[in-house]
Amino acid sequence: MADFVCELKKYRQLKGLTQEQLAQQVGVRRETIMRLEKAQYNPSLKLAIDISRAVEAPIEEIFIFA
Repeated sequence: MADFVCELKKYRQLKGLTQEQLAQQVGVRRETIMRLEKAQYNPSLKLAIDISRAVEAPIEEIFIFA
């Protein structure tokens, strides 16, 4: 099984967003963003796209399956 690496925290911080602000923008709870940043949760395709747009970074640079 592929390892899941999530670079969301880096991109979120580059945009100056808190976990709460990003969560509100993409329609999830802050806890979901927290779990994503710890690579404890695999996002749906829709959520990955929404996050990618919110932080203005390519999906494949935020969510990495190695």
